[in-house]
Amino acid sequence: MKKLAVYALGGNALQPPKAESSSSAEVLARVMSDVIDMLEMDWTVIITHGNGPQVGYLMEMDGDGVHALDSWVAATQGMIGHELSLNLQGILQRRLRPERTAVILTRVLVDGDDPAFATPTKPVGPILDSKTVMSADWDIAQTIHGPRRVVASPKPLQILELDVIRKLVELQAVVICGGGGGVPVVEREGHHLGVPAVIDKDLLSSRLAVDLKADALIISTDADAVYTGFGTPDAKALRSISVAEAMTMDKAGEFPAGSMAPKVNALCGYVGAMKEGQAIFCTPGSVLDALRGESGTAFTAL
Repeated sequence: MKKLAVYALGGNALQPPKAESSSSAEVLARVMSDVIDMLEMDWTVIITHGNGPQVGYLMEMDGDGVHALDSWVAATQGMIGHELSLNLQGILQRRLRPERTAVILTRVLVDGDDPAFATPTKPVGPILDSKTVMSADWDIAQTIHGPRRVVASPKPLQILELDVIRKLVELQAVVICGGGGGVPVVEREGHHLGVPAVIDKDLLSSRLAVDLKADALIISTDADAVYTGFGTPDAKALRSISVAEAMTMDKAGEFPAGSMAPKVNALCGYVGAMKEGQAIFCTPGSVLDALRGESGTAFTAL
């Protein structure tokens, strides 16, 4: 029976801020290499992805905020999924492989009373000018780059398309889903309504991997490993780390809240629920080496 992996790809890994198109193309090629390598090793692969830079560009074009944030999340699922699917499908056909790609617009149920809605902290969209800061009916916070809109980042409760994703996996599809953490929706009187929020992509990927009982959760980003003392002369890459060690480092402030901390928490959450599964942190293009323990960082129960 084939093993199943959820491969979570960061939006910045696909399209680094201010990067040239050649850089993005190189990263995309490494992602495709990872997926093909895993398929040829008899894995089934589900791809999730971030959308930070991409949704930011769309929101900048929509200066007056005509479109709701959940609509832009849905739009980037289609944009990025289309690009990934086109590239991967072409390789699959050239290699005469049986798999096909499927891009699923993914909605995720959140709690309308989640405490995150009371204290929005997730920056979205472009840097705001003074006129927008004074006139916009948004929550706005000062970031290191300037004032930006901030929204809630609630916990994912239920992936509404989970059964569809499961069935497509059974049909040997490489499913591309959960883009940007999924489109956040709440339930009101038996109906689902989109809300202005951003679900963390890594926590959503962990939720998906647990719900599908996946054999591996792989978080692929532009950092090559988890480090102790990151950014200092004593920085050291870790090839393996236990959940307890990771939580201790997190409490000590080793992992920045807006970048590494959600990834670490997602991998630890997966290991806690799926103790026999492989939880891997690595860069695009190195997934097989990471699964063998030769690069990246493996998270373990003990």
